[in-house]
Amino acid sequence: MKEIKIHEVGGVLDTSTSGKEQKDILDLLESHPHIGLDLSRCTYVSSAGLRVMLYAYKVASGKGGRVDLIGVSEEIREVMDMTGFSKFFKMYGTIGECMDQ
Repeated sequence: MKEIKIHEVGGVLDTSTSGKEQKDILDLLESHPHIGLDLSRCTYVSSAGLRVMLYAYKVASGKGGRVDLIGVSEEIREVMDMTGFSKFFKMYGTIGECMDQ
């Protein structure tokens, strides 16, 4: 089993929260190239939030790692599918499923 660090994103991921989330995610990526973003308590992702996730993907990929998404709601998944963002991430229903990969 690989070491995966989990970061929980709750509430909304939009312009008002994306700066802090990006900093927290990048700090985590400094020491762990493979992270899981737990979105099970995230109710909304704006374009600013999608940019945070894409930037995290680019940083992780540059280090030979990756960013997995956990517990993505149907609404958020639809937006990610429509924008093409879903092709960058592996998605899991639970933290346990992500940790087992």
